[in-house]
Amino acid sequence: MNIDPIHNDQDHRAALAEVDRLWGAPVGTEACDRLDILLALIGKYEAGRWPIEEPGWDPVDVLRYAIEEMGHSQAELSEVLGSRSRASEILNRERELTVGMIRALTDQWKIPAALLLRPYKETAHAA
Repeated sequence: MNIDPIHNDQDHRAALAEVDRLWGAPVGTEACDRLDILLALIGKYEAGRWPIEEPGWDPVDVLRYAIEEMGHSQAELSEVLGSRSRASEILNRERELTVGMIRALTDQWKIPAALLLRPYKETAHAA
């Protein structure tokens, strides 16, 4: 079994054509092993050639999205966080989310905790 590395788009197209040819190979065969190796090589090449960047959203952006696009309201956020002032402070970046707030949002709004754990900067408090 001779498999060459993927160095450029031409190699990539050739590897994809070979995957099409091998697709559905019975498990345990040399063809299936070749398919597995090619898929790994293609995945590595594509990750380097066309990286997928995570959105640059911070937790406040996620909450604003949940309010504007997912049907939640600032009043609901106030209920989840415990008070209207706390919700306003969070949305105005005057206060950071606590672990308890993140748990509540994850449980009640089904927002993945990973999206709420990202670091973000608070705005300077007015004196």
